Amino acid sequence: MDEDTPRTDGGTERVDGEPSEDVALDPWGSASVGDYADLFVEFGIEAFDDVADDVADPHYLMRRGVIFGHREYDAVAEAMANDEPFAALSGFMPTGDPHIGHKLVFDELIWHQEQGGDVFGLIADLEAHSARGMSWDEIDEHARSYLLSLLALGFDPEEGELYRQSDNRAVQDLGFELGSKANFSEFEAIYGFDGETNVSHMQSVVTQTADILYPQLVDEPKPTVIPVGPDQDPHVRLTRDLATRVRYFKVTEAFASFELDDAERTLVRAAYDALAGDGGDAGDGSDDRDDAETDVRCIDAAEWLEDYEVPAVDAEEVDLVDAKATALEKLRAGGKEPLRPRVRFFDRNATDEAFEALIEAVDGEKRVFEGHVDAFELTREAAESLAREVEIAHDGFGFRQPSSIYHRFMTGLTGGKMSSSIPASHISLLDDPEDGYDKVRSATTGGRDTAEEQRELGGEADECPVYELYAYLLAGDDDGLAAEVYSECVNGDRLCGGCKEQAAELMREFLEEHQEKRAEAEELLEDLDIDLDSDRRGTGGEH
Repeated sequence: MDEDTPRTDGGTERVDGEPSEDVALDPWGSASVGDYADLFVEFGIEAFDDVADDVADPHYLMRRGVIFGHREYDAVAEAMANDEPFAALSGFMPTGDPHIGHKLVFDELIWHQEQGGDVFGLIADLEAHSARGMSWDEIDEHARSYLLSLLALGFDPEEGELYRQSDNRAVQDLGFELGSKANFSEFEAIYGFDGETNVSHMQSVVTQTADILYPQLVDEPKPTVIPVGPDQDPHVRLTRDLATRVRYFKVTEAFASFELDDAERTLVRAAYDALAGDGGDAGDGSDDRDDAETDVRCIDAAEWLEDYEVPAVDAEEVDLVDAKATALEKLRAGGKEPLRPRVRFFDRNATDEAFEALIEAVDGEKRVFEGHVDAFELTREAAESLAREVEIAHDGFGFRQPSSIYHRFMTGLTGGKMSSSIPASHISLLDDPEDGYDKVRSATTGGRDTAEEQRELGGEADECPVYELYAYLLAGDDDGLAAEVYSECVNGDRLCGGCKEQAAELMREFLEEHQEKRAEAEELLEDLDIDLDSDRRGTGGEH
């Protein structure tokens, strides 16, 4: 990441410690995040900077820190770099006009399509009807508007797929299957659902998990990224869990007949490597040592681990400290059983035929048990690939856990949250260009009280909704313009009046151009196989 590129503010430098305040992510509420670092602590979202260098030609939202977090995006970046299949999907709930906040997701989808991904855009009409009480006529109108803007911005429908939840039978069938692995207590914990929550709302959540996995259903399981705001992370977390639960086999690393959790496995690996004498990654295919010839016993590893001092360097090491006692207990119970690395296949949901096929497919030394198979000559990666191959060949899904990237919320033009219910706080992609100009001219800034103070102290660009407009939208791919605005602001060389005038002009030009392209996209939309005049029966209003 270029250190000279100005970054949007949000507090993501703090990645450890306790959250600064209670954090709740509500997919249907007016979500905001005071400190984005809290999401790293509370929900395990990782900093995007950790994978940014793996992206050859990052989008400007990545370069400027607008995309701040991810879950397992490295898998997508690797596929992209190696010209391997990958996909991207995001959905839009048609409850109003698309606005400049939605453009972030539109742009992220289009960029992934330009990088060679299979890209899917969906209209979450079932969610809009069940969670927001929208009538089908309203949904049809807004769905059309979202699709026109997506096409106008550059989405190629011949290379990607657009659909409505209510018309996609494959998604609904998949949702039914995924629903068999979910339960109400889980919905209660993740979403706060209670006895007043209508069943259709819960059903729409399961449908969304099917949406997220749909790209892997179309062709083959592949790395898939879901670009969203952090308020949608509950859907991503649930889907990652369900994608794992429907798999035929679970693949883990093991050392003996007993099971270890991840933290315990780290400690036992350390003991084994030390006692085996080379400190390498024994048993994972990375060295030449014959593990069958080692004579490490569980009791030996217990003696070594008892004297091992876990370095409590950061929060992650706390798990190792806690795991030491349980790892010692398991090793001592193992007694003189040989400690030997292997890959273990658990039968999670496999048919009898699939389990037998797996046994046959495992090459080299193996041991077969009632509910699992231990393989001694496979790497973890090869084992995962083999398990997926057997599963798919026997009518399983073979899903990979979906990845995700998260962008910051745009600040409202009036300060605070950008809200669809407050017209002055946001700019609709359908706004008259002159209205867009006026809204920017009237926007709150991060400037000082007087021009004299501004020149002396500089403006607070990191707190300025107008600078955000440059960084998120108006500067486009021109990092030089974004850097110029930022530098001139904080150094006191740029006053708010002139800055807003420039931004307002750019906004007017953007809206004019976008709406011209929307008009051109009308014919393209008509040619697509999407029903925008649904004849579904149903009521509007709150359910």
